[in-house]
Parts: sequence; structure tokens; C-alpha cells
Amino acid sequence: MGTWVSIVKNNIFIYEHRIRYADTDRMGVAYHGRYFEWLEAARTEMLRYRGLPYNEIEEAGILLPVIEAVCRYKRSVYYDEIVQIHTNISQITRSKLRLCYTLTVEGEKQIRAEAETLHCYMSPEGRAVRAPLSLIDQIKSK
Repeated sequence: MGTWVSIVKNNIFIYEHRIRYADTDRMGVAYHGRYFEWLEAARTEMLRYRGLPYNEIEEAGILLPVIEAVCRYKRSVYYDEIVQIHTNISQITRSKLRLCYTLTVEGEKQIRAEAETLHCYMSPEGRAVRAPLSLIDQIKSK
């Protein structure tokens, strides 16, 4: 169960996800590969919050593929915890979008993981394109 929360503090969007049994290994520790799914959900909901659902971006002829992704695991996340994914735009140009994520658990300040994704703008035909300034402005909004 993932729910998005429209908590925005200092231009940081916070998405919450309760760790399901399917997210974990036998010891109740969240599987490392799931983190990237949560980052995608946080990124999608952050754009939706800014008035840019992915389907509308794609209908405008712009795709946002991930061209680089990294996650630094600091401390495990466990079954039934509510992970908060703090999503921040760290760089935006007409050729790329870089997002930074900090993962914490609800009610705690300790960082469980830090991540980053880099995206380019691409046409439906697979060619790199420059994003329209209107798209950049809307991503920066709120």
C-alpha cells in the first residue's frame, strides 16, 4: 500500500509507503531492489502534485527515462514500517532532470537510505530532445 502525502517542506515532496510482506525477505528486511520501485512511485506522485501526471507528459511527446540510478543503503527498513521518501529536484535543465531522495521511517530522523536518479528527455522515437521551457517551469513549480 503506497499513499502519497502532499507534504512539501523547503520544496521537498514526501511520499509514504508501508512496507508489505512482499517487499521483504524471510527476516522481514526490505529487499534492496524494491527501493527503486518506491523511488519511481515517489517521483511519479511528485510530478502529479506539480500538475504533471506522467501520461500527460508522454502525450506531449516527452519521455523521461532513467539513465542513471544509485542508492546508498544506510540502515535496513523492515516489514510494516512506513518509509517516507523525501524527493527533491537537485538539477533541472532542458536536457536532464536529477532527483535526490532521502528515505526515513515515519517518526524517526535517522536516514535509512539516500538515492539519486538522473533522467533525460526523449521523443517517443527514442531520440534525445530538449524539454520545452513550459515543462521546466511547471516541474519547478510549487
